[in-house]
Amino acid sequence: MRFTLPRDLYHGKGSLEELKNLKGKKAIVVVGGGSMKRFGFLDKAVNYLKEAGMEVQLFENVEPDPSVDTVMRGAKAMQEFEPDWIVAMGGGSPIDAAKAMWAFYEYPDTTFEQLITPFSFPTLRTKARFCAIPSTSGTATEVTAFSVITDYNKGIKYPLADFNITPDVAIVDPELAEKMPPKLTAHTGMDAMTHAIEAYVSTLNCNYTDPLALHAIKMIHNDLKASYDGDMDARDRMHDAQCLAGMAFSNALLGIVHSMAHKTGAAYSGGHIVHGCANAMYLPKVIKYNSKDETAAKRYAEIARFIDLKGETTEELVDALIAELKKMNESLNIPKCIKEYEGGIIDEKEFNDKLSSVATLAIGDACTGSNPRQPSQEDMEKLLHACYYDEEIDF
Repeated sequence: MRFTLPRDLYHGKGSLEELKNLKGKKAIVVVGGGSMKRFGFLDKAVNYLKEAGMEVQLFENVEPDPSVDTVMRGAKAMQEFEPDWIVAMGGGSPIDAAKAMWAFYEYPDTTFEQLITPFSFPTLRTKARFCAIPSTSGTATEVTAFSVITDYNKGIKYPLADFNITPDVAIVDPELAEKMPPKLTAHTGMDAMTHAIEAYVSTLNCNYTDPLALHAIKMIHNDLKASYDGDMDARDRMHDAQCLAGMAFSNALLGIVHSMAHKTGAAYSGGHIVHGCANAMYLPKVIKYNSKDETAAKRYAEIARFIDLKGETTEELVDALIAELKKMNESLNIPKCIKEYEGGIIDEKEFNDKLSSVATLAIGDACTGSNPRQPSQEDMEKLLHACYYDEEIDF
């Protein structure tokens, strides 16, 4: 088994300043739609890199749910500029995009299709090293071996997976996360909760990932609602919690909550289902489904006990955990099901027409293999149906 994390992780307020200490000649900074610029963090980062003696170029406007096209444009910019540091800052999107750009920068002849197979990347760091600076408290892409890229032509989100794309340096500065609006705080927080819970029950959990997952679950359970309500001390702790959850799932992998979120995210013409919100809606259903597996049920019960939920039997503890997660969702104004999402933008007929094909894609997702219970096509269709209509799970 393998356990991989960034070589250096700087955390705490003001840790952005560590950029001054990077050694290199050229840095390209990859950012999203403008919040890093608006709040002054981009200028700070550029100035620190210049203090380190580097020439700096920006690659801006990476969209939410970054596309294959954006990745290819970024790789081209890198091939022309030839940086020895790639610095990605912002939410999960610019960091995920930059990870994929990195592969195409170092290997211009590789194809996107070649990278879709999990753990098939060529050896990186032949041209550049990678520094990730998250501004949201959820994806933990700053410490993971994953990147999610969307092929809009096919309407499919691809999770790319390889330990090569685990960043060299992560800077987890909570000041960047203090600017998140409440809705983003809720969605990213429940994404982190899903990471930690799925890592704990994954078939690849181990003694190295379990403590990280459990501590992250406890922190998120304690602090997410307060963070959502604007308590900045809780917001700062959530930034650490999501990173711990990322350390756990990058090494233990995930499960079918993520498979379903990946494959429903970009599947419908009414609009995207935001990833963290999808995870939050699907997690209680998947726990119920997975709890038919005895080993998984015991581990869910351990989680419930660890956050002081009440129950005598394993089944009671599993049900208490499901109820607690539903209560958290409600307190964060997260809808119960896809039908209620954003006032009903996902059309019922389109959902049912695509049910079979989306279920097939979800089963084939990279996250399905480490789920504690392997779903059949029929199971996955029933699960997705239950997530659309908020039905009870009993199969």
